[in-house]
Amino acid sequence: MPGGDEPRSYYVGVDVGTGSVRAALVDQRGALLAFADQPINQWEPQFNHHEQSSEDIWAACCIVSKKVVQGVNLHQIRGLGFDATCSLVVLDKQFRPLPVNHEGDSHRNIIMWLDHRAASQVHRINETKHSVLQYVGGVMSVEMQAPKLLWLKENLRETCWDKAGHFFDLPDFLSWKATGVTARSLCSLVCKWTYSAEKGWDDSFWKMVGLEDLVTDNYSKIGNQVLPPGASLGSGLTPEAAKDLGLPPGIAVAASLIDAHAGGLGVIGADVKGHGLACEGQPVTSRLAVICGTSSCHMGIDHMVQGHAAFPELQAKATARRQSVYAYLNSHLDLIKKAQPVGFLTVDLHVWPDFHGNRSPLADLTLKGMVTGLKLSQDLDDLAILYLATVQAIAFGTRLIIEAMESAGHSISTLFLCGGLSKNPLFVQMHADITGMPVVLSQEVESVLVGAAILGACASGDFASVQEAMAKMSKVGKVVFPRHEDKRQEYWNGLPFPSPGDLPNTEIEPRSPTLQADTLPSESPGKP
Repeated sequence: MPGGDEPRSYYVGVDVGTGSVRAALVDQRGALLAFADQPINQWEPQFNHHEQSSEDIWAACCIVSKKVVQGVNLHQIRGLGFDATCSLVVLDKQFRPLPVNHEGDSHRNIIMWLDHRAASQVHRINETKHSVLQYVGGVMSVEMQAPKLLWLKENLRETCWDKAGHFFDLPDFLSWKATGVTARSLCSLVCKWTYSAEKGWDDSFWKMVGLEDLVTDNYSKIGNQVLPPGASLGSGLTPEAAKDLGLPPGIAVAASLIDAHAGGLGVIGADVKGHGLACEGQPVTSRLAVICGTSSCHMGIDHMVQGHAAFPELQAKATARRQSVYAYLNSHLDLIKKAQPVGFLTVDLHVWPDFHGNRSPLADLTLKGMVTGLKLSQDLDDLAILYLATVQAIAFGTRLIIEAMESAGHSISTLFLCGGLSKNPLFVQMHADITGMPVVLSQEVESVLVGAAILGACASGDFASVQEAMAKMSKVGKVVFPRHEDKRQEYWNGLPFPSPGDLPNTEIEPRSPTLQADTLPSESPGKP
């Protein structure tokens, strides 16, 4: 491990999100020295079908990687780590893209994580009640890979399925592209593919759901070499990939992570001494990383705000002040709350935010969003309050996930937030208030990129373990504590909060003065 007086070591982290690829140059202390981002294309050929291109994504990775290492001594770059959304990449036996669409467009060879085309397939998979389902909460989400694979087999047999040689989770595609090694990350396969760290693949599951052809050749199409995140792959960066990325050939490349998990890596291991937190000195399992990215927050909040009649007025006023629309809304809420705590502005307005179904903890893609308490007025005050109710709804979704975890035996005391909306003070404070837990924010706001760089640092051998790298490269920036004085018994705790098991069969009276509908579960606040 380089000491304080020794030359700096650098690591490159690359994060492939839903709408862009981002990269950072990070040093051995976790300081982010350079940042770049590049948008990536998405296609929605029909409702609930969302597609991307692996060639487009790799090209964007190359652009941002080259930008962040400009002017740097390349000999000091020690490792490279990737994280990405858990989208499904399909290649043929020669590693060429295959179409995942009826149009036969092989450029679009990725089924995105948020794609819900496989609703029928996931229903049939869940009806099997196979034992592997217990590892995903008893019910598989439509966003996992098995239903998408079954959809491809049933709908694109000739143009895609029969020609396929490799099905990659996007993070594993990136590490293959960089090294030529087809090994998969334990993170991807356990979280999205039903792989067991102890037992490996379960032949009976794939046969039961009609995907027995994947069992042949020792699972070569979906992965038969599995490595822990941060493990060094092969001989490192290939000369071809090195040229593409603007990096030195042979540097260590790490087994990858799902994007939210990289955020967890970047925040959850920080040393919290001196901050008065219950998690100090406790096992890391007392900490919960909440990754506030597209899946949990942006889609729901953007949908509510941008669809409101007052949105053009909001845009104009925010632009005039050179603020984001959300910074403007936060200041507007402070104006209209008067003497009362801001949280009580939503006493008559309630949001159920499952506009794209619920992934966690219910795994119910049929759920829809709901707003109750609307009036005829559609001014900026109404928009601000609707925005607040949506933020509260997402925070209550976080609380529901915590309660589901605690009912399964976990003990959580502290939240660690990162991702885009962790920069929003209202979003952070509402999470603290509604969960009743302190929220830790990292010194480095781009925690997902720090997490990806930590992978590269581990692969380089500069740290003895992932845990050591986490402790040295992630630091506490700010702690936000819950404001208990803002709670009023009749509004916040008037009725017992429903347990996950109760919800599907529970009828909720939306006009009840004692239970806010914005206490109901949102889509996953991260990717548990």
